Amino acid sequence: MRRTAWMLCSHAGAGAGRRSISQALADVLVCPLSKKPLRYCEASGSLVSDAVGVSFPIEDGIPSLVPKDGKFLEDDLEKSEQGQIRRDSSG
Repeated sequence: MRRTAWMLCSHAGAGAGRRSISQALADVLVCPLSKKPLRYCEASGSLVSDAVGVSFPIEDGIPSLVPKDGKFLEDDLEKSEQGQIRRDSSG
């Protein structure tokens, strides 16, 4: 356990942004629903479970893997498309 904690801390980027996490941490986390690996999405700054189609937010570098905090990918896609339509029509 100590070795894992040391590895995660030593691989954490010093210049990491507010919403990012270290790659070492992302590699060991799994989806709380499917128990399958998660992938980090740079566009949304979240961890995505492709197995169930849910994204989990990262706040202040801490992933929130509580199932109720997860968002369906379709919801995120619709919101981003609506934002794109608004930007296109305003400019």
